[in-house]
Amino acid sequence: MTTFKVGYIVGSLAKGSINRQLAQALVKLAPPQLELMEIPIRDLPLYSYDYDADYPAVARAFKQAIAKVDGVLFVTPEYNRSIPGALKNAIDWASRPWGKNSFARKPSGIIGTSPGAIGTAVAQAQLRGMLCFCNSPLMNTLEAYIQFTPGLIAEDGAITNESTAEFLGGYMKELHLHIERVLTVHPRGD
Repeated sequence: MTTFKVGYIVGSLAKGSINRQLAQALVKLAPPQLELMEIPIRDLPLYSYDYDADYPAVARAFKQAIAKVDGVLFVTPEYNRSIPGALKNAIDWASRPWGKNSFARKPSGIIGTSPGAIGTAVAQAQLRGMLCFCNSPLMNTLEAYIQFTPGLIAEDGAITNESTAEFLGGYMKELHLHIERVLTVHPRGD
């Protein structure tokens, strides 16, 4: 059985973020073929091309963390019908300097939660556009727009709603299959 390393990036910097809670729940729901680890974005300074000649250590470590995983899972909130600025900043760091895009041919998935009725649908659509430009093969199905309700995620990280837990478990299985398919066609290092 092949195990794939998946780095997850939480788009919110808030310690109590519901998307961080969702990410931790997804770790528990992941099939045994996926090993998930967070790739933090909190300490990245604001990107400027002035850094391209000499990336700061934190940005080099961020790019190296992406290079070490087989796929990336973005867990994003939606702020003002868009992705958070911190997530956009992280994508800018990872995709630069020109020609050294960390997301190129790196399989990815997008998920998020919000108290709103449409979850994070608009933010996810914008993120899809960015990742397509970055040449990251996206998991296009299942799409997951999770409406967060109080008590949805227990303190131990378990999803309390049975149908939501089943759906999210299926999402993680599909992420595994997506990564496996992409890496079968384009093995790492090719």
